[in-house]
Amino acid sequence: MTGPKAAVEWLASVAPDPEACRWEWERNPRGIALLPAGRAWDVLILPGELGYPTLDVLTRVIDQPGPVVDFGDARMGFFVPAGTAARWLGTGVRTAGHGTWIVVPYPGRSTGGVRWLVPPDGSGTLTDPALLELAMHEAAAGLAGNEDRRR
Repeated sequence: MTGPKAAVEWLASVAPDPEACRWEWERNPRGIALLPAGRAWDVLILPGELGYPTLDVLTRVIDQPGPVVDFGDARMGFFVPAGTAARWLGTGVRTAGHGTWIVVPYPGRSTGGVRWLVPPDGSGTLTDPALLELAMHEAAAGLAGNEDRRR
């Protein structure tokens, strides 16, 4: 089963009280919930100037990357397998793994400042961190090339 309802169930399953999470999501006018990272997924948070080109590269390479959330303040988060945050060494990339919580918008609903760029479908699809890293390198190289051309 996939779709918004399955996505809600998949995301809420990591909450300490999934039922309370669903209740809060449905009644919170902002349509957001705080969920713990590090259980089913971690999140790698990139600055928007690198994140958007990285997402462009990813979507050219694979049909369906894992969920990607736009935090609305020039940062975006890529959902990757749990444990990735503890091993990540990239500079300029924030990590949310075991022991951290992130703001997650309700799937299929638009909110004020936080929105899905690639919504979860409930299947548990996550972005492969090695593929994400390669996409980041390609995106960074493209940005550097654009900078060189402007000089």
